[in-house]
Amino acid sequence: MKNNNLIYVIEDEEDLGQLMCRALENFRYQVRYFTNGVDALAAAPKDNPDICIVDLNLPDMDGLELVKQFDSQHRGVIIVSGRDDLTDRVLGLEFGADDYVTKPFEPRELVARVQSLLRRLQRSVETETVVVKKAEFSGWVFRPDSLELSYQAQEKQSLSRAEGDMLLSLLKHPFQILSRDQLLGDNCTPYDRSIDVRMSRLRKKLESSGDGNELIKTVYGAGYMLTTAVVWS
Repeated sequence: MKNNNLIYVIEDEEDLGQLMCRALENFRYQVRYFTNGVDALAAAPKDNPDICIVDLNLPDMDGLELVKQFDSQHRGVIIVSGRDDLTDRVLGLEFGADDYVTKPFEPRELVARVQSLLRRLQRSVETETVVVKKAEFSGWVFRPDSLELSYQAQEKQSLSRAEGDMLLSLLKHPFQILSRDQLLGDNCTPYDRSIDVRMSRLRKKLESSGDGNELIKTVYGAGYMLTTAVVWS
C-alpha cells in the first residue's frame, strides 16, 4: 500500500536521482523525479508535494533560489549537495531549507531524514488545528496558520515555516527556557548551526519594535526564553 506523502526529487545527476527515488519508493512514498528546477516549480502547485529534495547545482537555475521559492509555498525542503562548507549550510538554512545532507550519503539516511521532517510537519499541522488563530505579545501579532508576523498594524512579514515553528514553541512557553533540542525537535543533529541562523533571522524581524534581542533572551548553556506575556485569541 502506497504512502500518501508525495516527495519531489530534483537532482540533475540521473544515477543519483534514480537511486534516491528507489530508496523512497521502497518505503512506499510517492515520488516524482526532475532533472531541473523549472519543471519542478511548474508542477508543484498542482501536485502539492509534501517535501522537495533539492540539489544545489542545477543546470537551469540557482538551487538556493529554488529552495526559497519552495519554502515560500510552505513545503518541506531538504538540500542535498556536494558542498560541505559551513557557509553553504548556513545559506541553505537562511533560504528556508529544513535540512541539509552532504554528498555522498547513504540512501537510508535520506529516508530517515524525510521521515523525521514529515513527523515535524505533521505535528505542526496538528498544532494549527488546536491552537487559536493568533498570538499577541508586546505589540506583535503572530498568526500560525499563515506564518504572518506584524507589529502594531504595520506591514506584515512572512516567516519561513521553520522560523514560525520556533516562534510558536517560544510563544507557547513564555518565561520558560527552551533548549536547542526542544526548538529543533526531530530536525536536530549533534552539531547543528541552524538554530543560531534561524534565531538570528527571527530576532532581526522583531527589531522593527527595537526590542528583538530583548524579547528572546539567550540563556547561555541552556537555550532561549521568551521574556514577555502572550495572549491567545
